[in-house]
Order: sequence, then C-alpha cells, then structure tokens
Amino acid sequence: MSYWLVKSEPAAYSWEQLEKDKQTDWTGVRNYAARNHLKSMKKGDEVLYYHSNEGLEIVGIAKVSKEAYQDPTTKEAMWVAVELKPHKKLKKPVTLETIKKDKRLKDMALVRIGRLSVQPVAEKEWNTIMELAGEN
Repeated sequence: MSYWLVKSEPAAYSWEQLEKDKQTDWTGVRNYAARNHLKSMKKGDEVLYYHSNEGLEIVGIAKVSKEAYQDPTTKEAMWVAVELKPHKKLKKPVTLETIKKDKRLKDMALVRIGRLSVQPVAEKEWNTIMELAGEN
C-alpha cells in the first residue's frame, strides 16, 4: 500500500462534504506531476485530506476506491481522476505549522513542494502524521 496527500480548499470541497457524499471523483487536476501521482494510486491506498488556503491542516483519511480513469471534466485524454471515499476523520487535525516545526517531516512534499495538489507521503511521514493526530 502507498500513502498520498490531496489538497482541497474547504470552501470548494471540504472533508465534511466528502463524508456527506460518501465518495467523490477527484477531478480537475491539471498539473503533470499531480496527474502522475493520481495515475500511481491503487485501490485501497490511504490518502491524507488537507484543507488548503483556509485551515491549512490535515483533517482526515480517505481511501482510493477506484483507480485512475479519464477525468470526466475534460475531453483531453491526458487528464485522469480517481475515486476517493472517506475513511476516518482525524482525532486531532495536524496543522501545516506543526508539520513544518517537526524535524521528522522536513523532507515531506507538503513542506518542500507546497503548491502540488496531489503528492506522495512516505510511510515514516505517514506514521509521524498519525502520531501527531493522536491516532497511534
């Protein structure tokens, strides 16, 4: 299993909306690196759900329920989407400030490549985030 992080502005599509909808097509990604990460996602992979712009925190864990397929929001074949389902709301959100202060997370893509909307998360980073969220 691999671990990932996706970003969404709460005003556009919040964790609470994902929980209400019970699943969503993760569409609209138009960055090549982010698209390649979507293509690498496998069913069952776990995904940190990060609220960007407002909140600036990881709030939940989603799971990939359908692997990459043609993004229905465009006719351009190069763009893909995945389906995500909510798995678990974190006991305690993990803020970007907390992540940046933790030396164990200094190499995390969220810190190094902040603008990337879909990014991989190393297993040791995942475990650290779970510890910070009170999930261990």
